[in-house]
Amino acid sequence: MNKRQLGRYFPIFVLPTFAAFCIGFIYPFLHGIYLSFCTFKTTSDAKFVGISNYVKAFQDPGFLHAFGFTALFTVVSVILINVFAFIVAYVLTSGIRGANAFRTVFFMPNLIGGVILGYIWQLIFNGILQNYGTNIKLDSRFGFWGLIILLCWQQVGYMMIIYISGLNSIPDSLYEAARVDGATRWQTLRKVTLPMLMPSITICSFLTLTNSFKLFDQNLALTAGQPGVAAAGGTTVYTTEMLALNIYNTFYQNANTRGVGQAKAVIFFLLVALIALGQLYATRKKEVQQ
Repeated sequence: MNKRQLGRYFPIFVLPTFAAFCIGFIYPFLHGIYLSFCTFKTTSDAKFVGISNYVKAFQDPGFLHAFGFTALFTVVSVILINVFAFIVAYVLTSGIRGANAFRTVFFMPNLIGGVILGYIWQLIFNGILQNYGTNIKLDSRFGFWGLIILLCWQQVGYMMIIYISGLNSIPDSLYEAARVDGATRWQTLRKVTLPMLMPSITICSFLTLTNSFKLFDQNLALTAGQPGVAAAGGTTVYTTEMLALNIYNTFYQNANTRGVGQAKAVIFFLLVALIALGQLYATRKKEVQQ
């Protein structure tokens, strides 16, 4: 089939997929933005109220706390996941015995659903913490580090595969040249391995950043945002509640605040998009410099 024939039948192949994309993604996305400016209980009774939903969202102490908690969680998890994933990948590509078996073992946690992982780790943490007369839902410090440990355990194996692929793609001639020049192992790692690994670092940083910001099911299953503390105005702030869980609770716990929940969802989308694009720009710029 030549290019002219492909051009003739192009709409036949593209239009069904494009129509499904518009119906399943574009329309709900745009309609969701519209609903963020409305009060509603169902989408058929939406009433336009302007930006009042956004004002209420930014005045909600629970939402502001969830943003700060999510930002701190994201910074810590991105650093730890990428550091551990790189270390594991570096060790497994150094020629040790049983490397393939170790890869499988480290990757397996990524195959388990987030809700199941949350409940499993809740049992593990509570079994440890009961010796100290507490549990993971009673202390926000334990809740924070519990979420960190859970996500690291789940994500390190997946990022490890990407780093292994990147390490295996580095030409051996670069390492040979470094040895000839008398470079130490640390100098080789810093001057050869890491610069050549920047594409993998870009991908892993992007994935861990977005996964951490969007974390929901593990947060719901492990801590459910607990513990809660009283805030100004008689509201309750849940100290381990992340942004996605805060939006979910706002939308479903009170039918009168669904417009506010939708406004929070739009703000959340913009935050994740801007931060992820900024990260991609920063890391890809380093790739070009290399």
